[in-house]
Parts: sequence; structure tokens; C-alpha cells
Amino acid sequence: MPKSIDSIQYALFETPLGLAGLADRGKGVCRLKLQINSIDDFINELEEQFNSSPRQNQTALRQGVKQVEQYFSGKLKRFDCKLDLGHGTDFQKSVWRQVLHIPYGKTQSYQWLAEASKRPRAYRAAGSANGRNPIPLIIPCHRVIRHNGELGGYTGGIHIKRFLLDLESGTHGTV
Repeated sequence: MPKSIDSIQYALFETPLGLAGLADRGKGVCRLKLQINSIDDFINELEEQFNSSPRQNQTALRQGVKQVEQYFSGKLKRFDCKLDLGHGTDFQKSVWRQVLHIPYGKTQSYQWLAEASKRPRAYRAAGSANGRNPIPLIIPCHRVIRHNGELGGYTGGIHIKRFLLDLESGTHGTV
């Protein structure tokens, strides 16, 4: 399949979690990867997901990068960069929009997420949609936990989820 004419731009930057990448198709942030082990793998992921040849552009993504850096320094509690949720099912997008309402330093359960997404019995599906969030941190999927207070899973690893929740509660942990 030929590459799309839509261009995708990305920026690479360091965070306390390691090298991160932010991507935008001109409609808003469409991808944030918090731990990049291989730049080539990240570029290949973008090519595969968006059918486009990514190009690095630190300048175009400066605002998004700055907001992520401010989050990690404790200066930003709510992101306001434009988001592009174009790659996801209607249910996934509904879940991601609900996650955006969970305040900094607070958590909600997978059950709450299912109910807020108008599918009260679909808490596993809501959890799965939460796990497919392409813009973690900005869409704060780490704030969704089990109903009993246990952390549950996290695509980046449970230690990352714990780190982010500790950061938000002011009890800085280590990665």
C-alpha cells in the first residue's frame, strides 16, 4: 500500500522514564511513547500505524514536548495540547475522552470508566480500550485502577504506573 500524503511529524526528548517520542499528523498529538528503546522501532511503529513516512520536527512539536516536561517537573497538572484521536474505535475514543476527566492526583476504577462510557458491564472492554490509549500521560490512563484499589495493569509496565501515580501524589518514587 502506498504511503499516505498526510505527513506525520515527531519529536524525541528525554524524560525521567528515558527517551520519549511525540507525534502529530497536523490535527493534534496522535502518539506519545514514554519509553523508546529504539528510534528505528518508533519510526516503524508510526509508519505502520499511520501509513505515512514520519519526519523529525522538534520545532513543530515544541509545545507538546514542553508540556510533558512540565508535567514531570510538577509544574503542569492538565495538558491542553490538541489531540488527534482519529485512530481508534468509537468505543475506544469514548473511553479515552472519559479518562481525560480524571483529575491530576486522583484515580478511578475500570468499573467507573465503563459506566462513564455508557457501557456499565463492559469494564474489561473499557480496560482494554484504556490499555490501547495511543497518548498515555496526556490521556492519563495510568489513573485508572481496579475497583479494590489495586493498580491493575499498564502497557508500559506496572512500575511506570506506580511512578506516575507517586509523582502526582507528591511521593516521588523511582522508576
